[in-house]
Amino acid sequence: MTRIVVVGSINMDLVTVALRFPAPGETLLGERFLSVHGGKGGNQAVAAARLGADVHMIGAVGDDAFAQSLCDGLAEEGVDVTHVARIANSSSGTASIIVAGGENEIVVVSGANARLEHSHVAKAQHLIANADAVLVQMEIPLQTVEATLRIAHAQQVPVILNPAPAQPLPEAWLRLARYITPNQHELATLLGADASEDFRDLMRRAPCPVVLTRGGEGAWFREEGEPQHQTGFAVEVVDSTGAGDTFNAAFAVFLHESLPIAVRKACAAAALSVTRLGARGGMPRTAEVDALLARQRV
Repeated sequence: MTRIVVVGSINMDLVTVALRFPAPGETLLGERFLSVHGGKGGNQAVAAARLGADVHMIGAVGDDAFAQSLCDGLAEEGVDVTHVARIANSSSGTASIIVAGGENEIVVVSGANARLEHSHVAKAQHLIANADAVLVQMEIPLQTVEATLRIAHAQQVPVILNPAPAQPLPEAWLRLARYITPNQHELATLLGADASEDFRDLMRRAPCPVVLTRGGEGAWFREEGEPQHQTGFAVEVVDSTGAGDTFNAAFAVFLHESLPIAVRKACAAAALSVTRLGARGGMPRTAEVDALLARQRV
């Protein structure tokens, strides 16, 4: 069983479904509301667990009404929450999400996620040392991201940095990552480049291997030489929330099989994830990924 450690955010997602997005100052009647567990870290942990991995979560929740529900939700999915800290006098993270026409708009309030510290990661060094891969995102403090990169690198454990939400990072940090998994905008931001620059040129300039997501087009990946393309999978899009998190989780879970196979399976898993509502609602099991791959062989 693949062993994955996820360091990242845990949120309660407050989702409104509408026919369209409101204009500034406009009030719309929505079609549906639901509250679902989310956060990039929590989502990636759940997606990896559903794909058969042994997953440990390093994160933080507050002392509010959402905290126990968020921890219980992870545990019910098979995620070990021993290293999820309870932060006193803090709210848990929240994300207010509007879904319309298969797209989404999101406003995140960090809450306890902003108080996940280096010490929380250091306490779990034994887990990281025994992991097959570590996943980290950027909805937590940057110093905690750096600590995760350095601890995993020192333990010679591959760390996958999902640089979202994107901001520039020191080149020395990027060199600690085994892979970064941005989209084109995120990669340009990381490198301090123009987002209109050809994404393949951006990939060549990156100081570490890149797996670049391109939505329905699939993904591009590069370790050395020229970027290579993995096509996407044709599905009916219901809600794209959580597709990137599913991609990252699947990539980590299947990385031991080879880079091209991991990217292909990640594209398939992400495609399945958009066919149902909610960040976690469409996250597939391994059998579903295998079935899609069998139907759409390349």
